[in-house]
Amino acid sequence: MAVALRYLWPLFLCSPCLLIQIPEEYEGHHVMEPPVIIEQSPRRLVVFPTDDISLKCEASGKPEVQFRWTRDGIHFKPKEELGMTVHQAPHSGSFTITGNNSNFAQRFQGTYRCFASNKLGTAMSHEIQLMAEGAPKWPKETVKPVEVEEGESVVLPCHPPPSAEPLRIYWMNSKILHIKQDERVTMGQNGNLYFANVLTSDNHSDYICHAHFPGTRTIIQKEPIDLRVKATNSMIDRKPRLLFPTNASSHLVALQGQPLVLECIAEGFPTPTIKWLRPSGPMPAERVTYQNHNKTLHLLNVSEEDDGEYRCLAENSLGSDQHAYYVTVEAAPYWLHKPQSHLYGPGETARLDCQVQGRPQPEVTWRINGIPVEELDKDQKYRMQRGALILSNVQPSDTMVTQCEARNRHGLLLANAYIYVVQLPAKILTPDNETYLAVEGSTAYLLCKAFGAPVPSLQWLDKEGKTVLQDERFFPYTNGTLGIRDLQANDTGHYFCQAANDQNNVTIVANLQVKDATQITEGPRSTIEKKGSTVTFTCQAFFDPSLQHSITWLRDGRKLQELGDSDKYFIEDGHLVIHNLDYSDQGNYSCVASTKLDVVESRAELLVVGSPGPVLQLELSDHHLLRQNQVRLSWSPADNHNAPIEKYDIEFEDKTMAPEKWYSLGKVPGNQTSTNLKLSPYIHYTFRVTAINKYGSGEPSPDSETVLTPEAAPEKNPTDVKGEGNETNNMIITWKPLRWMDWNAPQVLYRVQWHPQGTQVPWQEQTVSDPFFVVSNTPTFVPYEIKVQAINDQGKGPEPQITIGYSGEDYPQAGPKLEDIKILNSSTVLVKWQHVDPAQVKGHLRGYNVTYWWEGSQRKHSKRYVHKGHVVVPANTTSTILGGLKPYSSYHLEVQAFNSRGLGPASEKTFSTPEGVPSQPEVLHLECQSDTSLLLSWQPPLSHNGVLTGYMLSYQPLDNGVKETSFNLSDPELQTHNLTNLSPNLRYRFQLQATTKEGPGEAIMREGGTMALYGTPNFGNISAMAGENYSVVSWVPQEGQCNFMFQISFKAQGDEKVDTSVHYSQRSYTQLNLQPNTDYEIRLLKEKVLLHQMAVKTNGTGQVKLPSPGFATEGWFIGFVSAIILLLLILLILCFIKRSKGGKYSVKDKEDTQVDSEARPMKDETFGEYSDNEEKAFGSSQPSLNGDIKPLGSDDSLADYGGSVDVQFNEDGSFIGQYSGKKEKEAAGGNDSSGAASPINPVGTLE
Repeated sequence: MAVALRYLWPLFLCSPCLLIQIPEEYEGHHVMEPPVIIEQSPRRLVVFPTDDISLKCEASGKPEVQFRWTRDGIHFKPKEELGMTVHQAPHSGSFTITGNNSNFAQRFQGTYRCFASNKLGTAMSHEIQLMAEGAPKWPKETVKPVEVEEGESVVLPCHPPPSAEPLRIYWMNSKILHIKQDERVTMGQNGNLYFANVLTSDNHSDYICHAHFPGTRTIIQKEPIDLRVKATNSMIDRKPRLLFPTNASSHLVALQGQPLVLECIAEGFPTPTIKWLRPSGPMPAERVTYQNHNKTLHLLNVSEEDDGEYRCLAENSLGSDQHAYYVTVEAAPYWLHKPQSHLYGPGETARLDCQVQGRPQPEVTWRINGIPVEELDKDQKYRMQRGALILSNVQPSDTMVTQCEARNRHGLLLANAYIYVVQLPAKILTPDNETYLAVEGSTAYLLCKAFGAPVPSLQWLDKEGKTVLQDERFFPYTNGTLGIRDLQANDTGHYFCQAANDQNNVTIVANLQVKDATQITEGPRSTIEKKGSTVTFTCQAFFDPSLQHSITWLRDGRKLQELGDSDKYFIEDGHLVIHNLDYSDQGNYSCVASTKLDVVESRAELLVVGSPGPVLQLELSDHHLLRQNQVRLSWSPADNHNAPIEKYDIEFEDKTMAPEKWYSLGKVPGNQTSTNLKLSPYIHYTFRVTAINKYGSGEPSPDSETVLTPEAAPEKNPTDVKGEGNETNNMIITWKPLRWMDWNAPQVLYRVQWHPQGTQVPWQEQTVSDPFFVVSNTPTFVPYEIKVQAINDQGKGPEPQITIGYSGEDYPQAGPKLEDIKILNSSTVLVKWQHVDPAQVKGHLRGYNVTYWWEGSQRKHSKRYVHKGHVVVPANTTSTILGGLKPYSSYHLEVQAFNSRGLGPASEKTFSTPEGVPSQPEVLHLECQSDTSLLLSWQPPLSHNGVLTGYMLSYQPLDNGVKETSFNLSDPELQTHNLTNLSPNLRYRFQLQATTKEGPGEAIMREGGTMALYGTPNFGNISAMAGENYSVVSWVPQEGQCNFMFQISFKAQGDEKVDTSVHYSQRSYTQLNLQPNTDYEIRLLKEKVLLHQMAVKTNGTGQVKLPSPGFATEGWFIGFVSAIILLLLILLILCFIKRSKGGKYSVKDKEDTQVDSEARPMKDETFGEYSDNEEKAFGSSQPSLNGDIKPLGSDDSLADYGGSVDVQFNEDGSFIGQYSGKKEKEAAGGNDSSGAASPINPVGTLE
């Protein structure tokens, strides 16, 4: 109970804190209301002659309010005034008086006050001061001319009529043009026009002061003033003197909260200037403005700290004058604590506080129902205590309206506040049986708004009638609300609010349901992504299943749906996907999971990174340094796009020499925004700057202004100077020309100098513009010293270096001396030779061309094989290895030296290669004979590489560990062999090698087994079709089945059986010479075992008696005739080839000719040709037969083939490869041509 009382004390103590009005929800009780002034006229009311007098006084209250007025403290009844028309609204204290002449308002001037009363008390308005103002008139006066000498000061007075409202003063001339004001001529706050010194131009007779009265909407003007200025030849300088104020100091009172205006106007010659000082403290600059050419100081919203001294100082070249304003800040009365109206219950203590402040301190007086307390009976219950009115043990009869009034010389404050003592039963205004929903961990607020008089006490109880305030999580508010913090699921239940006063006791029930709190189980994570990429934010949340929920995405506090960019944002299933990221997409992204009870937010920051933005502004400075070819370049930093700028790249363009082409001047660190640039002479520089970070380069800056550096002599000479001849009697001097940016002038020329090396012959020279020069009539291959120097209009470049060049070369005059050829193996030889005498080379030795070709085999009746190869050897090498030769063959060899001009004479030699091992046999077939035997058949190898001595046959079973069986077949002509005693169910690997005296060659291998291994032969998809006198039997051999011989027979009824032996692998068999329209039985047998049987019927009309066959239908005769035809065809081909072999053919044609398909080419230019015993037809295109072949002449040089020699270095340093010259260059033709093959134009001969 003690805990409950601790929380109830604030409810009891707050009884004076009730609202003024009885709540609208408190129904069923007719409550009266004391009078309250709700509208009244302003404290000061000015009435002009054409205006009606209208005073307002409106008040509310129950019962209806009655109104009365006083004027100057005396009761005033407007309706009783004679000669006036008064309009007074019903239920209102306002009235309007309409006069019958323009001066009627004068008699109603005074101080008015309105009183509004009903049975509960009287409310009182503030004092309303009514002032009547007549039509303004300027007093009649005689205005004399004002005479003044040039340079003196003068003041033209205005003195407008007084007015209760602020006036506006204008100085104008008779043409209604404003008098121009400046530091010399100024109008003061009093309306006078001040001249610090007059000029003859001020001489006018129509200076007119106009006064504007806004209240009466009237403008009146003073009589014109005639200002006469006497000219003088010597204007006397004088120090400043203040025209306003005239004394040295003055005291002013400024009202707090109002503006303060200080003014100083000075005269003197030259015209003085005004300066304001505040010796007592700093000038409040944020509230001070200076106007009227610094002559007026305006201080806004004056406060107490503005109290003190302000000084104006007038200065010119002769001295100064000053005035001190001593400002005292005072204040009209203002509220510190304004009394408030309250409701009270019987027996309570009423306290009305009235605390005011002002300077000087206001006087506070109290009234009750409009009557000063001094005039009331002394036995009243009230007492005064420190500005407060206190009533103890109030009763309904003590209901009253009080007035607190405070005044000083600057103003008056009035406040009405009532004390309303009522007796009302307690009533809970909150609806009963309300249900409140909240989530775990939050705070719930159960409402219980009650009203009554006296103020009812409140307490919250649980369903057992015990107070809930024993739990520290439960806390009450003064308005009756019960708060429950850190909600738990078991807080769900019914709670009871009980309100009681001395009249009754009421209770309501509040139902609380605690739901599961919303939780974000997986929220978005901050990330850094590159521009243009895609980012995905995830938001997964848990919600109470009984509540409707939603997930919303925000960016920087705004819903993403509001951004209206559906192509960029994709939201689905708790995921936010942002495509094509841009820098504008970076920011804070929030996932908001919400129900009607709670909201949970998870935030992530997205940073978009990428290459920097453009440098926005370039500035060139220190242009005077251009004479030293320097300038300073500055720029504004680029946006780094969240990645530090590592460097800035500075580039330039010359729009005259190389438009739209930019060159780099260098890079500076990323923290630098300016640099001194060292420039080259005579370049039209336009600069740009590009920022670079780790993501790449940004966009270049806008172009800078263009600057031109002065001309200068060249600082460089051409490079890559060479001297070479393309004829035997000239030398072409070439060089790499200077880049335009090295010219240092609009154009550049080249000074070429040359003379023979090692002689005293004077230097010859020539100035040219092109990057080459031809020296004619030179000896063959003579060294020259050469110099090339750049020159322009400003001078010469540095002294050039000497380069050695040579005049044109001639063909070598001698061939290298060949040494013995060393045989390395059956297909490789080593060729050596001696260097050619340098004097015989007639030029720079470029290398040696080694040409070799096959001349014939040492084996009789061998196939003719033609091969020609080339090897290009470096000049410093005198040997090479020739590989890939055909064994057991004769070769011809030529070696030639060559220079840039071409090939020299050839040195020749013939050599033979020894026997080698043969290639593998061409084919190897296995044919099943029985369950224990196989027939092996093969074809000889294509390349014997010597004399065959026989074959080596090896075989062994697979996967059973039996050793291999090998034996020699000594007959080189043998092509079949029958193997017996083989295991029926084993699979064998067979290997066959041809042999020469050098040993066995490459093996051919096959795998297979006997008939038993494969079982009964399977004729898959076997079918038979028939014509009129033939039939075709087709089948598909089983994959993996061994080949074997079987018999196929055709038998018609009454005819003899026709048997033929057929191989399984041949897939089909055609039987001819059958009878038309006849049924045949077809049988397939092996060793009299039936493998398959089928029937077929031929087409036709019936059997025909065939004539007995003659020899023309015999097979041997058909074969004989076919052989003769084939032989004739071969002879014709040989004759054709013989006729076409009269000349030499291009290497390209020989590369395309493959005469012998059995001859395996060793190089790209290898081809074969049959000589006799032809076994296969030609395989490729024929050699060219036309005779339009370009001979090898003196116009062939290395320039004809350039880099077209495709060579490689062997281990001994020699080149290995085949020369492939230009396709346009054909070999020399004609039987009489003996030109040797060269790396420029190789030639091969078919013989």
